[in-house]
Amino acid sequence: MIHNDDSKDEIGDNHIASGAKTPVRPDAFDMTDDEKIASIKKDVENILVTLGMDLTDDSIKGTPNRVAKMFVKEIFGGLNPAKKPGSSTFENKYKYGEMLVEKNITVYSTCEHHLLPIVGRAHVAYISNGTVVGLSKMNRIVDYFAKRPQVQERLTMQIVQELKKVLGTEDVACVIDAKHLCVNSRGIRDIESSTVTSEFGGRFKEESVRREFLDYIKLDTQF
Repeated sequence: MIHNDDSKDEIGDNHIASGAKTPVRPDAFDMTDDEKIASIKKDVENILVTLGMDLTDDSIKGTPNRVAKMFVKEIFGGLNPAKKPGSSTFENKYKYGEMLVEKNITVYSTCEHHLLPIVGRAHVAYISNGTVVGLSKMNRIVDYFAKRPQVQERLTMQIVQELKKVLGTEDVACVIDAKHLCVNSRGIRDIESSTVTSEFGGRFKEESVRREFLDYIKLDTQF
């Protein structure tokens, strides 16, 4: 159990996640987006004023409203279940029974410990058990779960869990390779390091299947 702020700072600096589910309060959506923007705008104004910024300057006076809209409408839009991608699937009429891999999906997320960007690539795969999903839906699922305060391990798990539900199969895998600006631009300030996380379900837990997937995502397929 956490008893003091030092312990909380230590957990955040070590990028430890609290669980696979995003910690959202039950009343998270009682306020409208416009109400949230108005409230956050005041908070950002207070932060900037406290830091000593002159909010009458033309360059910065619109910053509180811009940041508030960005938080609600863009980078944290994945908190809103109304924005969750639809889960339309299709019958695998062509009976494709091999692995399908969608690689190099762009990941833009935000570290929940310091609210700094996480930028990288996700590689997602599944083996159909009779159902397939549109390729762009895989990108949209990654984007939806990325657009919230995140920990990379949780993001990786949430993508796999969602695709398992959508496809009705355990045979789903995801690998994410990303840079964390909370490591690259502050603290240790190691600009070269990246973080790799993985989640393997069903047949992907088998060594041969997992190896096939990892070999696919190493292929140079840039055109």
